[in-house]
Amino acid sequence: MEVLKNCPVCGATELELFLAGKDYFLTTESFEIVKCSNCGFRFTNPRPGAGELGKYYESTDYISHSDIRKGLFASVYQQVRKYTLGRKRAMISKFQPGGELLDIGCATGQFLNYMSRYGWNVTGIEPDEKTRTRAISEYGLKVLPEEGLNTIRNGTFDLITMWHVLEHVSDLNGRMEQLRNLLKSQGTLIIAVPNCDAYDAVKYRAFWAGYDLPRHLYHFAKSDMKLLAEKHGFTIVTILPMKFDAYYVSLLSEKYKSGRMRWLPALWNGFCSNVHSGQNKGHSSLIYVIKLK
Repeated sequence: MEVLKNCPVCGATELELFLAGKDYFLTTESFEIVKCSNCGFRFTNPRPGAGELGKYYESTDYISHSDIRKGLFASVYQQVRKYTLGRKRAMISKFQPGGELLDIGCATGQFLNYMSRYGWNVTGIEPDEKTRTRAISEYGLKVLPEEGLNTIRNGTFDLITMWHVLEHVSDLNGRMEQLRNLLKSQGTLIIAVPNCDAYDAVKYRAFWAGYDLPRHLYHFAKSDMKLLAEKHGFTIVTILPMKFDAYYVSLLSEKYKSGRMRWLPALWNGFCSNVHSGQNKGHSSLIYVIKLK
């Protein structure tokens, strides 16, 4: 296990225990989330080292990598994902009309394939070899392993997207520097992450699926993203909701809490989370539209 002695956002050394939880998805191992006493940023600590993280993804139930469709939950997930592809493109077109697109953590390539049909020149980054191979073989996409980021010329992309990926990246500040370098001066960066200040996060506490210990190394609130963006020469243009995530995360949280899918309480808590999002805490997951300063 790797122990961080400094806050990744502000560098402070005073850290306090925020929450003790488990890997409810796969291993049942126990983990802790600490909170920076200076800026309030929360992150998993201790955490698996780079060589250990792979085993926590080794499951056929990891939907974004497998595209499984069996069962009601997986079926609903896939239908919602298809619907949100159009919503994502419509949102993106308001900030970036077209050009070169890099999707980091592209999984099986559905988003990239969809965007390529509307004229974007697309490139993907996917660390998992099997998932990467599937994206290439099924859609004919250009998808590189993670180390491929180091081979791309600076200032290449008009748009870089990371859909629920930044929370998985070991070197948070190193990745933000890469993003700044790879983006064109007038380009757009879009980062979607779970919001640990959301109503459902407070409701489920250690059982909140948005923590996804230990795969999620960092747990972002709005203030954290603002500090991180400014630290690396970015500014947040706007913050947008991912309303379906409140229901998805609540369903998983109910499963972790009770051992089964409890649809009615999950749907109710997801609805409440979206309703309460107006109290400045935000939705279960948030999309940050970011530009260079």
